[in-house]
Amino acid sequence: MENVIPERRIVAAVKVFHYDLNELVPGLKKGLDNIGGLNSMIHSGDKVFIKINHLSPPSPPEKGIVTHPVFTEAVIILLKETGADITVGDDIEEDGEDGFKISGYREMCRRHGVRLVNLRQAGFAEKTCDGKILKNIYTSKIVAEADVIINLPKLKTHSLTVFTGGIKNMYGIIPAGQRRRFHSDYLNPDEFAQMLVDIYLVVRPQLTIIDGVIAMEGEGPGSGNIKNLGLILASRDGAALDAVAGGIIGLKPEDVLTTRYAGERGLGVCDLQNIDVVGEKFASLAATDFKLPAAGYRSAMKHIPHGIAKYILEQTSPRPRVKKKNCTACAKCVKACPTGAVTMDGKTSAINDKICIRCMCCHEVCRFNAIYIRRPVFGSVIWGIVRVFRGVSGR
Repeated sequence: MENVIPERRIVAAVKVFHYDLNELVPGLKKGLDNIGGLNSMIHSGDKVFIKINHLSPPSPPEKGIVTHPVFTEAVIILLKETGADITVGDDIEEDGEDGFKISGYREMCRRHGVRLVNLRQAGFAEKTCDGKILKNIYTSKIVAEADVIINLPKLKTHSLTVFTGGIKNMYGIIPAGQRRRFHSDYLNPDEFAQMLVDIYLVVRPQLTIIDGVIAMEGEGPGSGNIKNLGLILASRDGAALDAVAGGIIGLKPEDVLTTRYAGERGLGVCDLQNIDVVGEKFASLAATDFKLPAAGYRSAMKHIPHGIAKYILEQTSPRPRVKKKNCTACAKCVKACPTGAVTMDGKTSAINDKICIRCMCCHEVCRFNAIYIRRPVFGSVIWGIVRVFRGVSGR
């Protein structure tokens, strides 16, 4: 039988430690040249849409929640050399605020004469989807009209999906209402991950560049701790990029369900042995003290009998809790909750565990560290025993 040579992918890795154009522009150019250069992907006059990570509600860039505007600015500077027609955007909920002004995107795009859009302003159109979960979805008209999509995720942990990378970032091309509904429709983490991969199947970016100059560890994507990784990763294969980014922070490709399923479905190469990391040596990039979210340890259950694993996961499953002294009664969490489990109790929010589906939407939108993630006491004891039994490290 003839041996099949696995298809290989290239991920460029460049070290840049500051949001300074004098460092970012040459660093990005070096990384992009290592994967063929922008001119090999983009031609003069092409409509290029830059999908940023602009998590709602809006926040200033120094919090490490959004793709930093100076990072995107460096991409724009290089794109302008190709003669592309550039649009920057995401679907964001603003509640009367100018979210792009708060994040710094409004001024940056104005300065460069680049179109900046909230995707909901241009509307969404239904598309068929031959997915594992979805058969049709609504996607942004602006994204659909683009000749080239450049995906700029922020390197962050996520309290539900473990990791936010290139695949997860494309969730923002569908309407916010549909995103909230999917959180309640697909409670099983496997189904939720397959749904995210379905969306990625419909709209696959031609280029993905991760902003890992300042990353987020712990309980991301909105309430974790910032960490200076000083790293830019770029690839034409978003799934391969996620596999490498995950590996750097201590996650195997199978630990992140979106990465695993994208690989299994042929949407990218996720086996690290078949990915060439160029620019920096992969071994030198490991963030050995990177703190993963509580959800990051689900993969520890896969070698335990199903019945026992199911019980342990139920007991160890992290839950959102309210830190009342930090609550400002902004009610963002109430609006974000898809099941009505979060309500206002006087001057603070409250969470009804009986109807909470642990989608972590409330935690994701809180900007005051008033909602945190915690395991039940009994579950923490069980989890400690499991970690000792399996020899799981403290990471």
